[in-house]
Amino acid sequence: MYKIIGADGKEYGPITAEQLRQWIAEGRANAQSRVLLEGTGDWKPLCEYPEFATASPGAPGVLGAPPTMMGAVPSEAALQQVSGPATGLIVVAILGFIAQVLTLIWQLGFSAFAANQMAQQPWGNMFSPALTTVSSIIGIAVSGLILFGGLKMKKLESHGLAMGASIIAMIPCISPCCLVGLPIGIWAVVVLSKPEVKGAFH
Repeated sequence: MYKIIGADGKEYGPITAEQLRQWIAEGRANAQSRVLLEGTGDWKPLCEYPEFATASPGAPGVLGAPPTMMGAVPSEAALQQVSGPATGLIVVAILGFIAQVLTLIWQLGFSAFAANQMAQQPWGNMFSPALTTVSSIIGIAVSGLILFGGLKMKKLESHGLAMGASIIAMIPCISPCCLVGLPIGIWAVVVLSKPEVKGAFH
């Protein structure tokens, strides 16, 4: 007899192996479904039970399919590979966010003095308070995007967003922390480009 965690997070069962095979055929259970064999204490993905290695022909979530096709539970190897660069992206985003917030604080506190001094220079208009404020706001938004991408990458979610955040982190004048962002971004792109890592995303 087996127990299973449904897509709604609720526990169902006990059910027989035959009932579970029927659920697989109906698409109500797939390789990611967490299953407990009565008499054991470990909840495991359905794909780790050899008695369910194959499903009915044409059924959704065929257990015998490759992980990239059936949406298998992300492998530990892929999680370990993305952990380093994902953490790096998060650090880059936090550093950039802090830098932009400090710039905004400086701008609010000394804008009048700075504007008066810069106005006397031919290039002063390039650093007007409004321009600096807008630049800081854009920088904060970019930092937020990189942070979100790093968090998604760490969970092996949204490959496209993770790749986009990695590329933005590399671009000078756009990246919130250019010197740190360039190597971290390259590292993240290299890892995300690996087929086994890309296939583990969902």
